[in-house]
This record gives sequence, C-alpha cells and structure tokens, in this order.
Amino acid sequence: MKLEVVGKNILRIDALSKVTGRALYPEDFYMEGMVYGKTLRSKVPHAYIKVDTSRAEKIDGVIKIFTHKDVPNNKHGVVFKDHEVFCSEKVRRIGDPIAFVVAKDRKTCELALENILVEYEEIEGVFDPIEAMKDDAPKVHGDSNIVYHFKIRKGDVEEGFKNSHVIVENTYKTHMVDHAFLQPEAGLSFIDEEGRITVIVATQYPHYDREEIASALKIAEDKVRLINANIGGAFGGREDISLQIHLALAAHELKMPVKVVYSREESFLAHSKRHPLIMKYKTGADKDGKLLALEAEIIGDTGAYASWATNVLRKSGVHATGPYFIPNVKVDSYAVYTNNPYAGAMRGFGATQVPIAHEQQMDMLAEKLGMDPITIRLKNMFKKGSVTATGQVLTESVPLQECLERVVEKMDFPVGEKEAY
Repeated sequence: MKLEVVGKNILRIDALSKVTGRALYPEDFYMEGMVYGKTLRSKVPHAYIKVDTSRAEKIDGVIKIFTHKDVPNNKHGVVFKDHEVFCSEKVRRIGDPIAFVVAKDRKTCELALENILVEYEEIEGVFDPIEAMKDDAPKVHGDSNIVYHFKIRKGDVEEGFKNSHVIVENTYKTHMVDHAFLQPEAGLSFIDEEGRITVIVATQYPHYDREEIASALKIAEDKVRLINANIGGAFGGREDISLQIHLALAAHELKMPVKVVYSREESFLAHSKRHPLIMKYKTGADKDGKLLALEAEIIGDTGAYASWATNVLRKSGVHATGPYFIPNVKVDSYAVYTNNPYAGAMRGFGATQVPIAHEQQMDMLAEKLGMDPITIRLKNMFKKGSVTATGQVLTESVPLQECLERVVEKMDFPVGEKEAY
C-alpha cells in the first residue's frame, strides 16, 4: 500500500504565517467600539463571600460589573457541573472568579477591581488529599471529597505475594505541573451579522465551549458561534472553560465587542494543572525475576473542581502495572477534592505519572535479585498476545522488546551480568 502522508515531508499549511508573524492569535483581534473585561478572583482558598460592587460601578468608564446574579445558569464543567461562572456564596480555591468588570479600557477595569468589596468569612480548608478522604475533613463539595474510585481486580494478589521470592514496597509522589503555554488566555466576543454571540478564542474544544456557553446563558446552541484562532500552545490546559462564558455573557448583555487578555499571573490562576499523585506500590517477583503480584493505591488531588478527574484517575489505574504482564493485580485509584488549584487534562492524562512508580519498582526488584534492569524488563514486558490487567488482549503491534533490544545494541551496558548494579 502506498502511503500518502506517513514517511513523507508534508508542508504545514500554517507554517509560513506563523514564522512570518502573520498568524492571528486571539490577542491580535480588534474591533471598532471594543471595550475590555477583567475578572475579579478570590484571594483565599475557602470562604463564604459577600460582594459589594456599588463603589466600583460609580467609577467613570465602568460599563457594567457582572456577578452570579447576571448568569441565567451559573454552572459549568466538562464532566461534572461543579464550577460556578461566578461564585455565589463560597469560594473553593485561590483564583475562583467572583465578578467580571467591563469598562472602556484596561486601566479602568483594574481600578474597578480594586474598588469591589469582597467580605471573606474564611472557613477551614483541606490541602492534603489523604486528609481530604477522611469523614471529618472539611468538605469542598457536597458530603464527600472522593470524586471517583476506580478498581482493578485480577487473580489473587495475596497468593501472588505468598509465592514471591522478593517483594518491594514504596510510596511515590508527583507534583502539580502547569502547562505554561506560550500564549496566555485571550479572547474577543461580539454579536455577528446573524445575531449570534460570537467568541474568538484559542480552545481545544470549540464544540464543548459552545455547548457550555449556551447552557450558561440558556440560549440555543445555534445562537453561539466559536471561532478558534491560532493556538499558542495548550497541552490540555485549554480544555476547560476560562474566559469564554464571561466574554459571551458580556457581549450578549451589552451588545458591544468585549475583549479580555490574561496576564501570565492570571493565566496560572485560571486554568487547570496536572494531577499530583500519591502512589503506594507493592510488587512481588519469583527468584527468576518473573512478576507475580502488584498492589497499588493511587490518590489523585483534583483540587477544587473535578474537570477530567474521572478519566485521568481511570487511566492511572489502567496503566499502574506498566507495560508488564502480571498475573495477580489489585489497583485502587481515587480522585479527591481539595482546596488546591484544580487539576485537569495535561499531556498523558494520568498515564504520565505512574511510570515513576512502576519503573522504580522494577529497578528495586532487579537489585534485590542481583539482576540487571534490562533483563528483568525483557522477562516481563508485553508481547503480541499478552493480556493486560484489565483483560485486554494485545493483538496488534507490540514492539517493546524490539525497541529495548535496539537501545541495548547502541549502549555499553552489561546485560545479563550482576555488575549492572
């Protein structure tokens, strides 16, 4: 079969405009009669709030200040509708949106933000996901901080460990990571010639954005138009709503073009992060290095909102065993609310964090057995026909062994010798 793209040097249609600086990103769009918007955000992680905008509204050049009272449906979220467009009674993290100022220019927006009075009645927060799982922990939403629990049960792990010649146990932690994309969030919203609310933004999910805008404003989806401008990086950080509903609401109410440009600092506050995970692992192998059992507990801190937590922690659980056949497996992965910045999609979706645990387990097993780390992997890695811990049969290309063997060919490593350690 002749391949049209794979193996060919294909010209990117947007390459020339980007390298010459002609490509238009959301910040590059301007319209006649355009005004500016800026979001007031929470300065504390957990508190009941009272908001007074009266003083700020009297400032010359302020057009309107939007709060939760102006939003027909004040809920949004990619899986669970646990975000508020503007916090109504309680803030749950530093950076939560409280109000949205629209004014003639950015300087006036900033002055108005300084004059909005927010009375915080701070309440106890919870910042450790393990503590958050306890019954008596402060609750971020509802009656429990546990958003999701994913389980894998295969074989008999107790029997597997009983038959193991060596067992290694350890706890691994990964930290929160920001996407730090080159272009901070920006956008422009207006009413087009067909009467549609039009939002120019850089997003990974224009169809979801349109759905969430329509839902928040209680209007038909065909009355909302999303124009996806060039995207200056995303990596998952543009999958959740940030400024889209704020822009659309303002344009809808004011019938004038409204522009927002986040600073780098506001960008850090506004969008999701990579989930920090706490991974408790126990792995057993026989005297020849064959894996017999794995038990893992994975706790993911999803922060104040769920975002894609169910998907992320499910993938963490599915990939907890790594690329290895293990006959006896027990995995529990949890997504947990805290008052930390909220976590969501980021490259790898939970499959990125767990190799830190399962690969160090392999190294420690090899060391205990006096075996080199390449050999123990070759003995256990998936091949065509292998069955994963979730029962998936790998019927297609599984080139792990070939890949590792080619790497070994290029490096001076004593495979099969105890001196490897």
